[in-house]
Amino acid sequence: MKYDRRLHQSIEKTKAKRPAQGSANAERGTSGRSKREMTVQQALEWSFRVEKAQLELPPPDDAEAAEAHGYGLEYVLLRQAQLGTKVDGGRFKRDSYTHEDAEVIAATLLMLPDALGGKRMAIRIAELARAGITPDWMPGVVPQCLPRETRKNQHGERSVTEVVDVERVLSRGKWRTVEVLVCPVIWHPHQEQIDAARRGYQDWVTALGWVSEVLRGSALFREVVVVAGMPKDVPWR
Repeated sequence: MKYDRRLHQSIEKTKAKRPAQGSANAERGTSGRSKREMTVQQALEWSFRVEKAQLELPPPDDAEAAEAHGYGLEYVLLRQAQLGTKVDGGRFKRDSYTHEDAEVIAATLLMLPDALGGKRMAIRIAELARAGITPDWMPGVVPQCLPRETRKNQHGERSVTEVVDVERVLSRGKWRTVEVLVCPVIWHPHQEQIDAARRGYQDWVTALGWVSEVLRGSALFREVVVVAGMPKDVPWR
């Protein structure tokens, strides 16, 4: 074969332009692309909402099955997991590929300690991530005093009253019988409802903090990097 000087010079120039391996590759995934940086909430939403990752829940033991005889939400979710159907909302990605990093995130979430809510909290976090929402902490809501019952007629909406007593009063020189009316009221929403919603939000944030810490220290990711960043702990203040 005849030696082509121009061809070999071109090959040498191409080799010289290649980036040096080492520290540069450490910042890239296995595919050669730069790793995607995500906060823990972004990572969860990407895993469950975009990649349609599933929580691989273990089958319930006999005791759990007996307790779940009433077919509550938890029992239904566990049964769905056994049957291989959806566990935490959304459609299973048939004939599609779930990214390995999304599976790592789902597996990590499933290891949530019981002190932070365990599997029940893991399911809730996955459902919220799949929907792309945060728990409703009832922003701007304050208890209001409202009529317990109202009725509508051609004159508009009126509060329903009740007779609690009868009084005799002197009006225009005549004694008349007058009914004493009261309007039963309720507080809505009750302060306990607001407090419970906000406790649930804080429990969600606390659980996310644990997941974030574990994922940020994980060496199993191929193309994702979980970085610092959390939802506000007390957004109502």
